Amino acid sequence: MLLQINGLFFVLLVLNCCSVAVSDPVNVTASDLKQVSNLSPPGSVPIANSPPVFKPALGSTFSLTLLSSFPEDLEISEYCSELLLVFGRRYVDYVNCLVPAARPVKACQNCFSGYGSLVEIYTNISSNQMGPGNVSCRDSLLRSDRLMLVYMLFSGLQDIWEKSVCSHCVSDGYQSLSNDTLHFLDILNQTITCFEKYKQGNLTDLCTNCKSLYKSLNDLYGQKEQNQTLCIDLEDAMNMTRRLWSKTFNCSFPREETVPVIAVSSFMLFLPIIFYLSNFLHSEQKKRKLIHPKRAKSSTNLIHIQDKQS
Repeated sequence: MLLQINGLFFVLLVLNCCSVAVSDPVNVTASDLKQVSNLSPPGSVPIANSPPVFKPALGSTFSLTLLSSFPEDLEISEYCSELLLVFGRRYVDYVNCLVPAARPVKACQNCFSGYGSLVEIYTNISSNQMGPGNVSCRDSLLRSDRLMLVYMLFSGLQDIWEKSVCSHCVSDGYQSLSNDTLHFLDILNQTITCFEKYKQGNLTDLCTNCKSLYKSLNDLYGQKEQNQTLCIDLEDAMNMTRRLWSKTFNCSFPREETVPVIAVSSFMLFLPIIFYLSNFLHSEQKKRKLIHPKRAKSSTNLIHIQDKQS
């Protein structure tokens, strides 16, 4: 009997120690519960027997964030980490270039080199080419999770590049602007310089002196539009130049194709008149031919009747 009592006492002692060990890190006291209840919004109904709120001890070294490292077989290699850092720097540089180039639009002419650098590092990441230690970063950086953040970031900037049609204004390899684009920008700068020169005086002088430059620019834009070699920079620049010419300076520029259009329109306008007039003349001439034989026949019959009566 004494042995059973001692065993029961030992079990109770163990359970008491376990309860103390579990409740110690939480540090929940009556004063803590009172402070939590005071944080309830005014007018709210207190919940009876609500569980205590977990509050980590201030001196605890336990972090609520994810672990800073995983096992070595799950982490990316040092080579892939360097590629990811380079991608991040070039991504930020390209975005920082795009924002100031949003208005007026100069995304192609100002930021083509940054986009070329971004394409270069993304190609290294997404290719099957092995790096040091025969390591490929495509799977670890692009396909290791459902979000595929690196791919989404690059796709967004690539979509901007394609919608801007910057490839029509940039040479292959993203080295420089194309020769056609440089020629167009040169004529554009000359035209804008002419506008700046004469806009303070009589606008009639501006329309007269800048007409040849504006005509050259307009013709060149028409050729590039027909050949489909325009990018968003040139489209936006030409739209602003036309707005200055027509609305701000109130200049007019007669187009050469208006002459044949007026000639064709005039011909189509007088075509019904010509048709009805020719039809009328033709019917009158035909009527005369039909009436003349009848008169001749009637006169001969009249002569025979008179001979019979005589």
